[in-house]
Amino acid sequence: MRSTEVDAVSGENEVVELCRDLIRIDTSNPGDDSGPGERVAAEYVAAKLAEVGVESRILESRHKRASVVARIEGTDPGRDALLLHGHLDVVPAEPGDWRVHPFSGEVEDGCVWGRGAVDMKNMDAMILAVMRDRLRSGRRPSRDVVLMFTADEEAGGGLGARWLVENHREHFDGCTEAIGEVGGFSVSLDERRRLYLIETAEKGIAWLKLTATGRAGHGSMINNENAVTELAAAMARIGRYEWPIRMTKTVRTFLDEVSAALGVELDPDDLEATVAKLGPMARLIGATLRNTTNPTMLESGYKVNVVPQTATGHVDGRYLPGYEDEFFKQLDELLGPNVTREFVVHDIALETDFDGPIVQAMTTALLEEDPDGRAVPYCLSGGTDLKSFNALGIRGFGFAPLKLPADLDFSGMFHGIDERIPVESLQFGTRVLDRFLDLA
Repeated sequence: MRSTEVDAVSGENEVVELCRDLIRIDTSNPGDDSGPGERVAAEYVAAKLAEVGVESRILESRHKRASVVARIEGTDPGRDALLLHGHLDVVPAEPGDWRVHPFSGEVEDGCVWGRGAVDMKNMDAMILAVMRDRLRSGRRPSRDVVLMFTADEEAGGGLGARWLVENHREHFDGCTEAIGEVGGFSVSLDERRRLYLIETAEKGIAWLKLTATGRAGHGSMINNENAVTELAAAMARIGRYEWPIRMTKTVRTFLDEVSAALGVELDPDDLEATVAKLGPMARLIGATLRNTTNPTMLESGYKVNVVPQTATGHVDGRYLPGYEDEFFKQLDELLGPNVTREFVVHDIALETDFDGPIVQAMTTALLEEDPDGRAVPYCLSGGTDLKSFNALGIRGFGFAPLKLPADLDFSGMFHGIDERIPVESLQFGTRVLDRFLDLA
């Protein structure tokens, strides 16, 4: 096993500063193109790659909406290429809600704090740190590695990953596999044993605008065609509906692994009891047992004594791989006859097998750094840029490896306040990614 001692120029040594620098660059993406954009962060990434001799391209889909693309040639040109990707944008943050300013990149209590520390400038920093270290020391990977640092992931990737797929396919030449965010992190079963969750599936996305149309009139009159009433009833039905549990291949494998690790028998009639043993992470995993629909926005009317002609609302819908048709059939029944729907965002569900050389490489790299760990597949309740890359036939995984403290509510910090990542976790992930590239 290689020594993990930190030298003056190792990736493990500089990953923290890279992460802090990236957090200090405000790349907030409110979803309406009004944010600062990713250009400054893209220039920073390109400069860091240039320092170790990597030529990159900054590609803008719109003014300041920038992604970075680079290719590092491997020692075996006959092999398929590997895509390493991370997004540069973050969701907005209100400084007054935070204990530490969200764009300060401060280190406190052994953690790097700030928006993007978890989602996902930690992975951006680890990719940069590993590749800079390998190129400084002359350790090229065996296969070509394509690096992509994308814009706009937090708004669906239309100005980032999807735009790159549609307009710059040449940069994906030879890529058959990819690794990115929201996977490879640990969940503690007890003081000694940890599961490392590798993402092999993602739920589909159905962000919907609902519209009810009725009869406008005076608020003092009886109105049996009230658009607000129709919409409110539909939203209540959707929000309160308990979607049935549906066991996908990935979730079944995950639950079997958890049951084996915990030494308990999996009860098919009470799967949520097994998931509950995962503590705070149960929220993330529990959402992958079923389709979900959450009403999120309502808008109607302009005066208290006027019944409006229309009322609109928004719903965040997510469906499991293989259950899209069932999802929309049930949703339309819940809407009722007087409410229509249209897509704000509609994207695919994904699922791949937890097998093959790349899975073995991820598993081996993790266990060499944490022999008490156990790698398991899981389904992500949200979505990532992998949905866009899937259009090119690229097999994707979530693998941003992190060994986390048992009491850290990691899943709760995605888009939450006081987002932070332990310094030791960043250094662990850098070592694992470095090992992974030796094996992949």
